[in-house]
Amino acid sequence: MDITDMIKAVQKKLGVDVDGKAGTETWGAIFAALVKPTIAGKPPEEAIDKVDDRSEGNIATLLEEVRPMARALVQKAAANGIQIKVISATRTFAEQDALFAKGRTAPGSIVTNAKGGFSNHNFGLAFDVGVFEGKKYMPESPKYAAVGALGLELGLEWGGNWKTFADQPHFQLRPSWADDITEKAMLAELRDRVAAGTPVFA
Repeated sequence: MDITDMIKAVQKKLGVDVDGKAGTETWGAIFAALVKPTIAGKPPEEAIDKVDDRSEGNIATLLEEVRPMARALVQKAAANGIQIKVISATRTFAEQDALFAKGRTAPGSIVTNAKGGFSNHNFGLAFDVGVFEGKKYMPESPKYAAVGALGLELGLEWGGNWKTFADQPHFQLRPSWADDITEKAMLAELRDRVAAGTPVFA
């Protein structure tokens, strides 16, 4: 048995998603089982302290299942001596189309290959972080790779691992129903769910 098998066994026993990654849901369930079931009336994973105002403004646009993960990443990075902020989160289809136009039909460099409805940002599942040195935003830094490793530990998917369009500031939370399907198939299902009014994590 390796560490992933151990985490899966604990997750199965706790009745949470079994993915082998000890994220906020898993740690919240462990805390509830061993310490106390709620903190100030909230499940432990929802009671994670808020972070800086800029990050919180963006985190507020995410689905409630993703918010604690974003806060945990900011806090985990800080605990490792890296200051990050959530600088982008949910986007409308129109906002996504405007980004897609950059470097194509609008001035600027290409920043995304995803049109509106074809990005996890359009469904409250994804957020981008920025590394900061004091008040200075660092668009390029080796610290993004370190933050990527921290995000993976939490159970987030990291854009830095993408082979066709690596995106180091990008993190997203894949619903468990999408574990064994392609990104294209997941996005198609997300569009269908939104159109039908079906919850993304149901």
